Order: sequence, then C-alpha cells, then structure tokens
Amino acid sequence: MTWFDYRSWYPLGRPVGTTIYPGMQVSAVFIKNWIVGDKMSLNDVCCYMPAWYGVSSSILTGLVAYECTLPQNSNGNIFTVLTDIFRGEMRKENVQKSYIPAAVVGLFTMAIMSMIPAHLMRSVGGGYDNESVAVTAMTLTFWLWCRSLRANDDKSYMYGIATGFAYFYMVAAWGGYVFVLNLIGVHAAVLVLLGRFSTKVYKAYSLFYVIGTTLAIQVPVVGWTPLKSLEQLGPAAVFLGFQVLQFCEIVRKKKKLTRLQAWTLRVQVALGGFVLLVTAIYFLAPRGYFGPISSRVRGLFVKHTKTGNPLVDSVAEHQPASSNAYYQYLQNICLVAPLGFLLVVFNLGDASSFLLVYGMVAYFFSSKMVRLVLLLGPIASALGGVFLGKCCVWSTSELLPFMLTDTIEDKVDISDAKKKEAKKKKSKKGQSSSSGSTGDALNSLNDACNKVLDSSAGKSAKTLASVFFFATLFFGYNSFSMYCRKMAKALSNPTIVLKGTLKSGETVIVDDFREAYFFLRDNTPEDARVLAWWDYGYQITGISNRTTLADGNTWNHEHIALLGKILTSSEEEGYSIARHLADYALVWAGGGGDDLAKSPHLARIANSVYRDMCPGDPTCRSFAAKVR
Repeated sequence: MTWFDYRSWYPLGRPVGTTIYPGMQVSAVFIKNWIVGDKMSLNDVCCYMPAWYGVSSSILTGLVAYECTLPQNSNGNIFTVLTDIFRGEMRKENVQKSYIPAAVVGLFTMAIMSMIPAHLMRSVGGGYDNESVAVTAMTLTFWLWCRSLRANDDKSYMYGIATGFAYFYMVAAWGGYVFVLNLIGVHAAVLVLLGRFSTKVYKAYSLFYVIGTTLAIQVPVVGWTPLKSLEQLGPAAVFLGFQVLQFCEIVRKKKKLTRLQAWTLRVQVALGGFVLLVTAIYFLAPRGYFGPISSRVRGLFVKHTKTGNPLVDSVAEHQPASSNAYYQYLQNICLVAPLGFLLVVFNLGDASSFLLVYGMVAYFFSSKMVRLVLLLGPIASALGGVFLGKCCVWSTSELLPFMLTDTIEDKVDISDAKKKEAKKKKSKKGQSSSSGSTGDALNSLNDACNKVLDSSAGKSAKTLASVFFFATLFFGYNSFSMYCRKMAKALSNPTIVLKGTLKSGETVIVDDFREAYFFLRDNTPEDARVLAWWDYGYQITGISNRTTLADGNTWNHEHIALLGKILTSSEEEGYSIARHLADYALVWAGGGGDDLAKSPHLARIANSVYRDMCPGDPTCRSFAAKVR
C-alpha cells in the first residue's frame, strides 16, 4: 500500500496523496535526501524546518523591502502619480544611484521579521506545519514579483518566470496561495488604475500568471480550481484585461493614434471582449463549471457565525481579530508600520506601490480572521523597516556625515540639478505666466525651508532630532526584543504539556494529555478505533498510533456532524451510534475549554445536518443555556 492510498479516519478515510498540499512533505524529504543525508533523521529535519524556513523568509522579506525602496523604484509620490494620470504618460526622472538607504531598510526589515511574534507563531522549532513552509514561499513570490517591476532594467520582466515557479511552490505548500494570487492580481490592476501600465508590467504579469497557473493545476488537491473557482477568477480577469490593453497599445503605437483615438479603441475592444466573456459565462454557468466560494473565504466578507458552515464558525482561529491581538502579535511594530506606510506614499513607484496594496489587503483580511495575522508579519516588518531604515540613514547623515558620503554626494548632485532646472525655467519665463508664478512660489517656499534648516538653529534642531531617534530606537529595541523573547518561549512550549499554578503558588506540570495518549497506546489493541472530538485526532494518531474517527483535516462535514451528535445526544442515543464506529472514547473534562465548554459548538454542528438536535433553534442557543 502506497502513501497515496493511505486512509486516515474510520470509517470514511481519504486518499492522502491527492487531498493534501504536498509541498511541506516533499520539502522535508528533499532536505533529508539531498542536503543533510545521514547526518540527521527525518524527524529531526521536520523539527528544524520551521526555524530554517523562518530564517529564509526573514531574508526574503528584507529583499522585498530593499527592492521597493530602491531609488529607481520609489522616485515619485502620490501627487506625481495623479498628475501622470491626467497627462496620460509616465514621467521619466534621472535618479542618482545610492543603494545605502534601501540596504539599511532591508536590514531593519530582516531584523524585525526575525523577531516579530506574527512570524514566530509559525517559525519556532518543532512547529512542523504548512504555514511554516508557506511563508517562505509567499515572501519569495512577492520578492520576485517586485523584482520583475524594477525600473531602469529593460529585462526585469524575465523575473516574472521565476515568480510563476515560486508561486507553484506556494500552491504546493498551503491553501493560502489564493491570497498570493489575488494580491498580485490586485496590484497589477492598481498599476493600471494609476496609469503605470507598460509593456514591462504586461510581460511580468502575463508570464507569472500563465506559468504559475499551468503549474498550479498539476497539484492534485488544486486541479482546475484556478480556472473555475470564483475566488480565483479575479486574477484571470486581470490577465484578460492585460491582453486587451497590450493589443490596444500595439495598435496605438503602430498607427500613431492620438490620446482620444486610443481611448476610443480601448473602449471598443473592451466592449467586444466583454460581450464574448458574458457569452462564455452564459453557456458555462448552467453546466456547473464555476465552483462556489469556499466557506472560509465567505467568512471573510460576512459577519461571524453567518458563513453557513457552523464547523468553520466554531474554530477559534476564525474569529475576528481584536486590537489586543494586533498588539500581541505585532507589539510596537503596529505603531511604526503606519508611519512607514506614509513614507511609501511619498516615495512611490511600480514596486513600492505593492507595499501599499499588501498592507491594506492584509489588514482587511486579518481583521476578519485572527489566524490571518500571520499574513501581516511580512508587510508589518517591511513597513516598519522602511520607517526605521530611512530615519536611521537620515539621522546618521546628520550626526556622522562622513559615513554616508555616497548619499551626501547624491544630495549635492540632485540639488545642483534642481538649481540648473530653476535657471532654465527662469530663462523660459513668459511662456506660461500662471504656471511660472506657481513654480516660483514653490521654489521660493523650498528655498525658505532650506535656509531655515541650514541655519545654526535648524542644524541644532536636526541634531537633536537625530539623537532623539537613536535614543528612542535603543529603548524601543530593548522593549521589543524582550517581548519577542517571551513570546518565542511561550510559543515554543508543547501544547499537550501545560504548566499550572496551585493556590499555594506552587508551579506544577499538567501532563494528562500525554499520559492519556500513552495509555491508549499501551492498553488498547493496535487496530482499536478511538472516538474523540476532532481537536485531538492528530495527537491520537501521532502519539497513540491509533485510528481516530476524525482530525483537523477531516473534509466531510456530515461525518463531523455525526460525531457531534454522538457526543451531545442522550446517553442511550449516543451509545447506540458510537458502538458501531468506535471501540474506545476519549473525552476531555476538567474545566476551562474542555469538551463540556465546547459542547454548544458540537451541538450546533450536529444540528446543521441532524435537525432534531435543536428543534426550532438553528443556533442551539437553548442548548448553550442548558450547559451553563
């Protein structure tokens, strides 16, 4: 029997190989066979993988921040972008190449990402989970996408190919690939709305989408869903829209159309494409081609407990995030990241705009489901790194200017260029009196500010501000690092061995879970079937080595509902069903979040299939009151 045929539950089971995301397991085997060899066991590899991948994702997040803050990728601002939209073309600016600020931003980002609890929750040793691999795959995909948009590099779109392969790894690792696909699709659409569409953007996104989707459908658990599922068709629509825009651009350049003629062509082609698309939907929809939006995704847009699936609603990780949750997993970075967001707004470009889109989308989804605070780790680190890195460079240039000579030379060159530009404007004075007067006013205001800052009082103020920044950074770092160390220690504790405190203040170890699992292992037949709520299914299988009725990956809702009916019905009815399915039953009792406290959720899930559980009470509120 191969692992593809292995059945994990009784009596239904499932073919594991075709119904899981295999990226984590394949990665573990690859590392064992091709990297460490006989130096480590496969078990040790699995235990160390979250830490190894945590280091990788920290480095990759730093590269994302570096790419988005390079001078050529962040030489505009929201006002110049809006101006370019009205002008109908993107301006080309000569930017001095100083990589020091971007490098410092990248280093700060790496440091934050390596410590922030939102990342630690999936990167501590022993936390062998899909997300521990997926965060690395996600940040790799984001970095390559941003790299494919680098300005002043005519061949950067070739990184779109690598982005497609990185996305394939993400698909193989975790179901959160839907977030990655849609985020890149939204960013590509935003670039169009900002007037930043170009041949480079077209090639980068098209290569990513074609290669990534072609590879994604090769993963058995995914199949054709990227082309059928409603939650994944948005990026497909963006891809089709890009083909229309690129066709219109080719015709515009070939026929040298005016701006009005070009827009007329775009509207005509878009309408024709829209008619064809509606026709295709008309014929495919009645045949059931398009799949429904999953209950988990639906839960992100509707109020909690109204997803239509009480099983999804009952999971604590699916609850909306609170302000305390943000502070718990982001700590001081949740205050610094918004400042970095503002800096990106005033240092805008094709790549840097990705940070804005990522920040807004990740915040929205994490506010709907606390589990998705994980997605905030990379972007919070990047935005925090942008603010701290740029402030560090500025403060260092004020206190120790000789350490950043390249940056200072760039400032001098840019200021000289501005002076020359001002002289040219003065020589052309009279051609446009209104625009000239506005430009003179802005130049005068700029000169006045520079005079104030260059005065002795201004220099003293800048020095004090620099000293204040480094003092705040020092104390803030100590506070942040101490908090992260405490969180890392808490997150590293085993979940089945707990600490308790007696009334006398004595600390005791609560080892009941592990002892119960060892009892099952040592005192039951090897073919025994164990009935328990699905929360303990993995542990019963992994520690007790016994067959369980369900675990956290049981996909059959009716099977979970039957299990809930057994555990919340009367003793006679529950036993009459259980004796046909299980040999032993495991129930957690003892206060706190035990099975008695969970029983209203169990009844609600059971009632979603067996309506006689709570007649006339769909949410089983009377059952909950009875339990209390």
